[in-house]
Amino acid sequence: MTVFAVEYVYDAESAAVRDEHRPAHRAWAAELAEQGTVLASGPYADGSGALILVNAADENELNSILKQDPYAVAQGLAGIRTSAWNPVIGLLAEHAS
Repeated sequence: MTVFAVEYVYDAESAAVRDEHRPAHRAWAAELAEQGTVLASGPYADGSGALILVNAADENELNSILKQDPYAVAQGLAGIRTSAWNPVIGLLAEHAS
């Protein structure tokens, strides 16, 4: 498995969409966390976006997972940036392949 750092970018125009879908988005992320797929998730303090650390086999699986996010389904995101990440020290190091 590979750990991916997923950065969501928010814009002011879609704030109402995110507000409406936030409970479903958080339930989706919580379910994935219970499964061990989402390792950590949360918004940036300045409200500009969020970071999600996702454990997935490859980019295809990652993209399949992200398409199911209620924020993505409702088109509440201005952008998504993904990068494979290799945690070598700390709590998440055990998830690195």
